Amino acid sequence: MPKGYWIGRIDVDDPETYKDYVAANAAPFAEYGARFLVRGGPFELAEGTARARNVVIEFPSYQAALECYHSDGYQAAKAIRDPVSTGDIVIVEGYDG
Repeated sequence: MPKGYWIGRIDVDDPETYKDYVAANAAPFAEYGARFLVRGGPFELAEGTARARNVVIEFPSYQAALECYHSDGYQAAKAIRDPVSTGDIVIVEGYDG
């Protein structure tokens, strides 16, 4: 079964409040088996547009990635993030050759 991934690009307007989001998302991420592959860090924009922060999160399956996003726990964390950031999150199924 292919893994699932969240690909996020985020601009954070209030870093202090964003820390509350990070703390709140830990429980749903643990529950659904999330593992960060990319969490910020330097990057080079090769094409298109960019945001300040890039994140790639791996889940054991595409279904787990979807369920985590729609879970009550993650939606509560998202409610903290939404007023203090702007971003894009894509949930994608991995390629299983």
